[in-house]
Amino acid sequence: MGQTRDIGERTQSERQRIRQILDGNREEYAWFVKTYSQQVLDFTSRMVPDAEDAKELAQDAFVKAYRGLGSFSGQSSFFTWICRIAYHESLNHLKRKRLYLMDIDNVAQPQEAPDDDELSTGREERILLMEEVIEDLPPDERMLIHLYYYEDRPLRDIAYMMDAEPNALAQRLHRIRKKLLRMIKQKEDE
Repeated sequence: MGQTRDIGERTQSERQRIRQILDGNREEYAWFVKTYSQQVLDFTSRMVPDAEDAKELAQDAFVKAYRGLGSFSGQSSFFTWICRIAYHESLNHLKRKRLYLMDIDNVAQPQEAPDDDELSTGREERILLMEEVIEDLPPDERMLIHLYYYEDRPLRDIAYMMDAEPNALAQRLHRIRKKLLRMIKQKEDE
């Protein structure tokens, strides 16, 4: 309950800041950049392998968000909204450059690795195999898996970022899980 109130208060604070910016106080936008720049950079870095490109895309997302601030509806947090912008900027970049996402295992390292004794060799191999098949997914499917399973984002937020309906994404996740199972079985049979 406390976390929900904190999010609500932050969203309310963000709306007030946006009103101030729209009323001419441009300096107020620096708060958004300072608050979210690292998270947006992390987000674009997961989608685009080149660090300089990721940095440029994050900056582009902030510029685009600033220019489109009047269209911010407030349905989501500013962070969710700017991630949606960064997501589309990154996808467009990938389409232009025909690049692929970074290895998912470079993105989602566990906070604290369990002791070697805790993991059986079979389980370690299964985890490595799972990471390998996730790497073989198309960029949009990999990002969906990353946002949902590694970042634990709600489907509602992911749907907003990816311009999709939550129910459609739930079905898509189900199909991707089936696809991953087929890919794992195929690799195990090789």
